[in-house]
Amino acid sequence: MLQNFPPGNQQRPIIIGFGPCGILAALVLAQMGLKPIVVERGREVRQRTQDTWGFWRKRKLDSDSNVQFGEGGAGTFSDGKLWSQVKDRRHLGRKVLKEFVIAGAPEEILTESRPHIGTFKLVTMVENMRAEIIRLGGEIRFEQKVESILRETDKEANGESGSKGKGQITGIKLSSGETLHSRHIILAIGHSARDSFQMLYDQGVYIEAKPFSIGFRIEHPQSTIDRARFGQQAGHPILGAAEYKLVHHCKSGRSVYSFCMCPGGTVVAATSEEGRVVTNGMSQYSRNERNANAAIVVGISPEQDFPDHPLAGIDLQRELESLAYKLGGENYNAPAQLVGDFLNNRPSTELASVTPSYKPGITLGDLSKALPEFAIEAIREAIPAFDKQVKGYAMADAIMTGVETRTSAPVSIVRDRYYESVNTTGLYPAGEGAGYAGGILSAGIDGIKVAEAVAISLLEGK
Repeated sequence: MLQNFPPGNQQRPIIIGFGPCGILAALVLAQMGLKPIVVERGREVRQRTQDTWGFWRKRKLDSDSNVQFGEGGAGTFSDGKLWSQVKDRRHLGRKVLKEFVIAGAPEEILTESRPHIGTFKLVTMVENMRAEIIRLGGEIRFEQKVESILRETDKEANGESGSKGKGQITGIKLSSGETLHSRHIILAIGHSARDSFQMLYDQGVYIEAKPFSIGFRIEHPQSTIDRARFGQQAGHPILGAAEYKLVHHCKSGRSVYSFCMCPGGTVVAATSEEGRVVTNGMSQYSRNERNANAAIVVGISPEQDFPDHPLAGIDLQRELESLAYKLGGENYNAPAQLVGDFLNNRPSTELASVTPSYKPGITLGDLSKALPEFAIEAIREAIPAFDKQVKGYAMADAIMTGVETRTSAPVSIVRDRYYESVNTTGLYPAGEGAGYAGGILSAGIDGIKVAEAVAISLLEGK
């Protein structure tokens, strides 16, 4: 079968981005003998880890090597959850987990109902998967940002001018000045590649705005969550750190929910742009830090909240992140407030029993200024409701840190049933950045599906 693939560098598939989606796509293509070329704007995972910790400790941001960008993707600095709610009739998730175990992940992820791996174990696993892709003939190029795509439209093919209309991808131009030619390009850029979304839109690729969520990170003592969930058995080593998943439907019609809950973890600085503050959560495999944290977020939609333009959601994210930077003191501190003060509409002036984990640091104040009024009202309504499900959730000493805006991509790069862009043949939008995944496992599954679609197209000689 593999002998039928057209030879030559022109037909080597290109993958843009080396997060979970890009890694699995590259691995599957390499296993098929197709020798993919991967371009990643960030650095390899160990150097990226140093850059990220450097930002947390010294407030020096590298806009291409951080929590969002670099080998391993945003999932590298997370709880490392390896479960998903996507329909997986072909059991591709099992393929993802098996490849992770081959690369060094703990074998128990194959048997646990809600497996996770943690940041430090992810680093070694990602390195081993990279080595396997290279061994099979693939090529990984770090610190190579895609400046533009080469896209020939129907009009141009007929000798007319203009970039609109249906087109064919023919290659990419890199920040190094090099041009790579291919008619099969997988777009696995992640949910924070805002400049890439703008570039694709400007060059005629069809993009739509999609819903996402905004809110804060909330921290409680892990012992409080354990008692609420496990009762008298809290603290038993076989149980580990307790989790929760909560949803509240507000009187206003808005929904508030917990997102990316990190048992025994930390709140981390997750910005990828200068002069902005974004939060996220992270846990190690042991989940043994003092606090539990989760995002508490409000769903928003383009129809109701940012209707003006396909990229208007990005503008809203940037506006909120810039405001958080200002409220934090313009030094990458994050604005924070005790839950008791937030519920009683008064600024916080001093910490209580819960010590915030966010680095570089926090600035206490009034979080009601950090989000639109409808979001503040919704979160104030949801916290007491959540307390009825998780006793202690509304504890006055718990602390919230802002803002959480990167719950998912604010855009969808729409594709057809062959996994290609609806108006750009040969361009395969994939993973979280295209709006087709939400987490490590679902991104990996989508990477496999798209890699298979590319292989079929190559086999057919397209």
